[in-house]
Amino acid sequence: MSAFAKFMKVNKIVKSNELHAVTKSLVDEDGKPLNWEFRHISSKENEGLRESCMIEVPVTGKPNMYRPKLQTAKYLKKLITASIVVPDLYDAELQDSYGVKTPEDLILAMVDDPGEYSDLVAYVQQLHGFDVSFEDKVDEAKN
Repeated sequence: MSAFAKFMKVNKIVKSNELHAVTKSLVDEDGKPLNWEFRHISSKENEGLRESCMIEVPVTGKPNMYRPKLQTAKYLKKLITASIVVPDLYDAELQDSYGVKTPEDLILAMVDDPGEYSDLVAYVQQLHGFDVSFEDKVDEAKN
């Protein structure tokens, strides 16, 4: 196989969905926390999420000049929502049971413990490879 052929899509590893217990407050009949199913999103999908969370803010001391700013909390909620397969956060009946109308509000209602939500944010970031800096990866590859 040529060096070029190794980069063809047929050789790309497909990432499978992962299960993770998100909160201790939703349990099965044995009292064990329910596993939620998460999928990997593509870089293209991530870029769309980031773009939808950007705002223009004025540059101090420079009239009519603006810079982009990421609304981080909004982006993280959208990233989490896009990653969750089960439960279906878009299900109207599930949303109604929590008294909310959007998937992002539903995730906050279902995971209403701030510590668990923080753990969920960390898990989703790790799932998508945001847990290790590029410099750390380069250093690891060198060793």
